[in-house]
Amino acid sequence: MMTEGRPDPDALLAKSQADEARNKRGRLKIFIGAAAGVGKTYAMLEEARNLQRAGIDVVVGYVEPHGRLDTERLLEGLEAIPTRSAVYRGATLREFDLDAALTRKPGLILLDELAHTNVEGSRHPKRWQDALELLDAGIDVITTVNVQHIESLNDVVAQITGVIVRETVPDSVIAQADQVELIDLTPEELVKRLKDGKVYKPAQVDHALRGFFRLGNLTALRELALRQTADRVNREVQDYRQTHRIENTWPTAERLLVAVGPGEGVMRLVRAAHRMAQSLRAEWIAVFVDTGAQLNAAHRNVVLQALRLAEQLGAETATLSGSNVSEELLNYARQRNVSKLVVGKPARPRWQELFSGSRVNELVRNSGLIDVYVIHGEHDDTEAAPPTLLQRSSNARQYALALLVFVIASLLSAVVDLVGFGEANVVMTYLLGVVVVAFFIGRGPAVLLAIISVLFFDVMFVSPRGTLAV
Repeated sequence: MMTEGRPDPDALLAKSQADEARNKRGRLKIFIGAAAGVGKTYAMLEEARNLQRAGIDVVVGYVEPHGRLDTERLLEGLEAIPTRSAVYRGATLREFDLDAALTRKPGLILLDELAHTNVEGSRHPKRWQDALELLDAGIDVITTVNVQHIESLNDVVAQITGVIVRETVPDSVIAQADQVELIDLTPEELVKRLKDGKVYKPAQVDHALRGFFRLGNLTALRELALRQTADRVNREVQDYRQTHRIENTWPTAERLLVAVGPGEGVMRLVRAAHRMAQSLRAEWIAVFVDTGAQLNAAHRNVVLQALRLAEQLGAETATLSGSNVSEELLNYARQRNVSKLVVGKPARPRWQELFSGSRVNELVRNSGLIDVYVIHGEHDDTEAAPPTLLQRSSNARQYALALLVFVIASLLSAVVDLVGFGEANVVMTYLLGVVVVAFFIGRGPAVLLAIISVLFFDVMFVSPRGTLAV
């Protein structure tokens, strides 16, 4: 069941201010694809024709049909701003006319190939800068981009394809888009389109198939495009949850959080969390909660090394402040829509937990829909065991041992009573049994022993004997 609280007033105010600023600005929609030929321009023109039929003032700023007849047919009936001619190295090029577009000021303009580099002498060196000026003027823009042109993916694309893409679009521009629509096509279908001459001219096909358009490259680029759009949808889900103060996590995607601290096994814990995130193909976050307690230099260095290792292994890292570690971890986990929480198995003796409580138990009790995994982390040089979902239960043998302790305590209590040491010492005999069971056997058996000890003590050693009356 979804738990949705009253919207956060601060979040509503910020959203209202952002909406007001957005209303004065044009809206940006981006069609994104894994590579050329998946159908981005075609999808853009189809949408433009639908909007035109709906009464929207649509004009074509710049569209590159690449000689594709189907694309050229969709241009028929759409008003187009004449391109301007520019001479570059002796060749005459067609360029988007930004000034003519601003003078015409349509409701919506189509601007193909967002990553395009403008010819020297243009007002802006890049087409995405033209798009931003149009948006500032209150004109809606629909555009296209391939995933390899996104700035943050430039190194990844070069590693996959061996091709360094020179024309890129800053991630901040993609983030400004009001809508991002993925145009997806399987690599096999894209290769078929390429061989059929629907992407490049026949003379370019063989070279493309041997280079950028190898099946493996296209598969990897497709995954990048899918992840890019999935990340954006995930951010939209998080924004909605925060605005509406929804506390329950929504398991739309796996996200893992590992809690790091100054313990000896923290490096092993981070590596285990990394392997778990890899097997789940999940994002993961390493978090340290600073409670304000003074850490010595060695402990502080352990925490810093753990966070640094997590970053090197691909995690996002965060440092939180708060007096209650469990509460801070769970609040942050819900804020980030975390589905799995990984913590180290406590190394403290059981008797310390009896007095100060168990942080792991507190996390489990309050975790709600978040799964909690506890990983042994005392020694860093041992093989990591696969994490298991936390289960705290006692078996029948442990309860039988508790009953045996009860019998022994009862016999000792009978001796104490016969000697005449009084009821207080009988009580101490049973209490000793409860403490022994709690320390060595388990909490459940200790609770059972405490209950039956109280009842038996009342019936056998408290007047009137043989009844529960006191």
